[in-house]
Amino acid sequence: MQKPEFKPVSELTYNQAVNELDTILHTMQSDACDIDLLATYTRRATELLTECRNRLTTTDRELQSILADLQQ
Repeated sequence: MQKPEFKPVSELTYNQAVNELDTILHTMQSDACDIDLLATYTRRATELLTECRNRLTTTDRELQSILADLQQ
């Protein structure tokens, strides 16, 4: 099986990253998962999770700042 080509994580929208994570999860859970690609999928999932977590944290901080400004 050929190693999959991935778009850089920074170029994905949040929804695209989540959808790719879902696809990777289903692939890894299937009987058709190529064991030779397991590390590649795991590495990519880790990159996607880190990016999603960073974006959620950034958005949370921005929202807290906006709400704090409203209370003044």
